[in-house]
Amino acid sequence: MSSKTSALRLQVESLLAARVANPFQYRDRPILETASTGVPSIDLLTGGLPRGGLTEIYGPPCSGRTSLLVSALASRTAESEVCALVDARDAFDPHAAKAAGVELPQLLWVRCRNVDQALRATDLLIQGGGFGLIALDLGDTPAHVLRYVPREVWFRFHRAVERTPTIFLVVEQESNAKTCASLVLALHPQRTRWSQTAENTQSGGKIPLPHSPGYLLDGWKSYTEIVRSNAKQKVLEIPRDDTNFETAVVLGGLQKR
Repeated sequence: MSSKTSALRLQVESLLAARVANPFQYRDRPILETASTGVPSIDLLTGGLPRGGLTEIYGPPCSGRTSLLVSALASRTAESEVCALVDARDAFDPHAAKAAGVELPQLLWVRCRNVDQALRATDLLIQGGGFGLIALDLGDTPAHVLRYVPREVWFRFHRAVERTPTIFLVVEQESNAKTCASLVLALHPQRTRWSQTAENTQSGGKIPLPHSPGYLLDGWKSYTEIVRSNAKQKVLEIPRDDTNFETAVVLGGLQKR
């Protein structure tokens, strides 16, 4: 190594000393341990939620993002892990979550009024440690509000959770963490099934009703795309069934479904 190169390297190391230790030392990417999402088809595609990494799940309303969040909470609390949910718009329904299998005594529910409170609470929880899963639910926050969150916030969260056993899960309408995330999943609504109530179907529609017919939600389907993943991807054949999620992965611009 020439003297000029050595001097330049020493200068760069001294300038970055307060922020980056050993900037010229190669760091191999660690193998990420994963945990189940609670949805077999998504586990088969993604390998599960990475520990020590940021997972971003985004999609429009009725795309299944809340169902996937609740499924992940149910899966982790069933394994006796302590989880935390930062609820940016106080939209979490504990009764529905309990019916879906979430062990509420294992869950810390942080109810917030706005994005700033949610981000500060998330920062404290990650720094405190001890959680198997920390979820930041921004699904009901308008997308244009989250666009003003600085990219440094997501990078700080990524660095704080790195090399820890914690799963950090962010739910949004649009992708904001992007390259700061170890796994990014896009959810898309595909089909919704509705059925009439029993009162309106007993007469076969022959007897006029004093009000408009009522309908019940019978189920829905959505599919998931892997937008970004630090894990090695495999093209997997996933059988179609009656589950609420179908899966998809985009590789080289081609969608495999």
